[in-house]
Amino acid sequence: MSKSAKSMPSQEEPRPPARMGRTKPAAETALGEAKTAFVRAGFTDMTFLLRWPEIAGAQIARITRPAKWQDGPEGATLTLRCEAGAIVFLQHQTRELTDRLNAYLGRGRISRLKLVPGRLEQMPEPPAHPAPMACVPTGKPELSHALGRLGEARSRLKTARHARPAKPPD
Repeated sequence: MSKSAKSMPSQEEPRPPARMGRTKPAAETALGEAKTAFVRAGFTDMTFLLRWPEIAGAQIARITRPAKWQDGPEGATLTLRCEAGAIVFLQHQTRELTDRLNAYLGRGRISRLKLVPGRLEQMPEPPAHPAPMACVPTGKPELSHALGRLGEARSRLKTARHARPAKPPD
């Protein structure tokens, strides 16, 4: 008797490993994907890019973005993309900026800054939290209530002073 294709034992496809009830955080997956782009530009420390406004200062971070990192024998060369009009300003600030960067990264880590003109996109503001905290009051009802009670107490005090009978002269 011949066996049909349906009755033949099928070869099972390999199953993916069981997750055991644990999922990976989204940030871990996103950083893993972004890490390849950072490494391709020479940045091995992703926090350097994330903390750029803190490291460089708000004024310089507004007009520059780190573009490339190249290690060399004397130290690294950091390429900064900046607005074309800001290059002259930044040339006068290179020593101070290099000192700030080396204070964060370690002494002598950056030996040279390379300024490249380019158009910068504005950094978007972080989105508002999707669920505002329920325990934070939107107004200040305690303050307005307290001021109302204070006003009432003062008016009662004034009326009580005026309502007292005057003392007869001695």
